[in-house]
Amino acid sequence: MPSNGKLQRIAMWSIVVALGIFALKLAAWWLTDSVALFSDAMESVVNVVASCVAWYALRIAHTPADDNHPFGHHKAEYFSAVLEGVLIVVAALLIIHESWMVLFEPRPLDAPVVGLVINGLAAVGNGLWAWLLISTGRKARSPAMVADGKHLWTDVVTSAGVISGLVLAVATGWYWLDPVMALVVALNILWHGWHLVGESVQGLMDVSVEPEELARIERVIADNDDGALEFHDLKTREAGRARFIEFHLVVPSDMTVEAAHRICDRIEGALEKAQPGAEVTIHVEPEHKAKFC
Repeated sequence: MPSNGKLQRIAMWSIVVALGIFALKLAAWWLTDSVALFSDAMESVVNVVASCVAWYALRIAHTPADDNHPFGHHKAEYFSAVLEGVLIVVAALLIIHESWMVLFEPRPLDAPVVGLVINGLAAVGNGLWAWLLISTGRKARSPAMVADGKHLWTDVVTSAGVISGLVLAVATGWYWLDPVMALVVALNILWHGWHLVGESVQGLMDVSVEPEELARIERVIADNDDGALEFHDLKTREAGRARFIEFHLVVPSDMTVEAAHRICDRIEGALEKAQPGAEVTIHVEPEHKAKFC
């Protein structure tokens, strides 16, 4: 799993990359006066703000637990992702407004080839950085970094659609395609923003791990509970990169505390190896508490 320091360095560089991409898209819009390229540049403004928020959220999330936050600050990343989703929705509404104003008065584009080439370079840069953020964020179980990467990837898809539409508009003279493409962009990022907010809210509500992951946890416990009679009431929840696992372990009534403790240590060690960073809580119960024996 990537270290906290590495995550924060990547988050810091995300701000630099976002500013560079925004500058390129702003230049493309300024050269062409295209409302579709304006919409693409507007989304990059959101990228800059979101990268700053993600960097700050990562710093807070990795602050050690204290007296007021004994379980840590992991959920700070979800607030970052929610804010990013809200910013995306706001940007989409601004794009829709601008596009609607131009839709009924389409205009030719200035220097379209140069503008499209610049925007294409920005899209390639965004794509490479999005891949890095998503892959690193998934390894680190960082909602803020994954959200930032997914937003950038949506930006790449948006740019590809905008470029395709504007190439067609220049080739055919159908300049009404410019505001139409901007509206398509706005609807696409509006959907993405709504989806991102929904995912982040689920995280704030202590969502359980995925079914496949839960099955792996059950196998690890079953493979390491020799000496115990059964386990039940397995519960999991995720908070940013932290994962909490708790369950009841039933042991023979005449087993000593020390023997039961050895079993718990073995299970905890196996779980922490299979689930790096997991916080494991085991409630030991006597034989008559068994549910399935």
